[in-house]
Amino acid sequence: MRHFLLLRVRLSYYFLFFLVVFTALSYFVPGQKFDSSALTLFSVNSFLYGFYIAPILGAQKGRIEEMHRLIRAEANALFSLVLHLKHLPAHLRNDLQNMVSDYIRSELHDMKPAGGEAKYEALISFCLEYKGEHQEQIDKTLDALIANQQNRTNLSMQLSNRVYSNEWMVMSVLFSITLGFILLINIDNTPLLHVVRALLCTGLTMLIIILLKLSTLTHKKARQMWGPLRKLTDTHFYRFD
Repeated sequence: MRHFLLLRVRLSYYFLFFLVVFTALSYFVPGQKFDSSALTLFSVNSFLYGFYIAPILGAQKGRIEEMHRLIRAEANALFSLVLHLKHLPAHLRNDLQNMVSDYIRSELHDMKPAGGEAKYEALISFCLEYKGEHQEQIDKTLDALIANQQNRTNLSMQLSNRVYSNEWMVMSVLFSITLGFILLINIDNTPLLHVVRALLCTGLTMLIIILLKLSTLTHKKARQMWGPLRKLTDTHFYRFD
C-alpha cells in the first residue's frame, strides 16, 4: 500500500525532489577520471538504455490510449442500451437501468471489468430468462450486452499488459550504470556543470518514474480514462462525455 501511495505523488514533486537530491550528490560524490575504454562502456550502456526504454515507454502510452478508446466504446454501448430502454414500461426500464448502474459502479470500484462480472452476468441472465410481451426489445438488449463483451475482454487484456519483471530488471541495470557513470565523472567544481549533471540524472530518473506510473495506471492520463463511465452514472445516463 505504501509504494502504491507514493505512485500517486505528482510528477512535478518527484522532479523537484530528485533535482535537489542529485544536486547535492553532484557536489559530494568524489569525481573520477575515466580512460577511453570506460567512456566507451558508458556510451554503449547509455545507448542501450535509451534503445531499450523508448519502445517500452511508447507501448505503455499506446496501451493507455487504447484503454481510453475501449472504455469510451463501452460507455457508448451502455448509453445506447439504456437509451433504447425508453420503449419499455417504467418498472422494467428502471430495473434494467439500475442493473446497468450497479455493473458500472462495481467496475469503477475495482477499476477493471472483472470487478463487475457478477453484475454483468446478472444482466445477461435477466434478459435470457425474460419471457413476456416485450421480448423483442429485451432480445435487442441482450444482443447489445453480448456485443459489448468484446470491449470488456479487450480492456481486461490491456489492463494486464504491464511491464514485465524481466524488463524492469534489464532497465534497472542499465539505468544504474548510466546514473553511476554520470555521478562519478570528474567535472571539477564548475557550478553550471553540477546543475547540468543534476538535471541529466533527474531526467533519467523521471523516465523510470513515468514508466512506473504508466505501467501501474497511476499516471494522470490513466486515471482520466474511466471518466466516460463515471459521467454515465453521475448524469443518470444523460451523457458520457
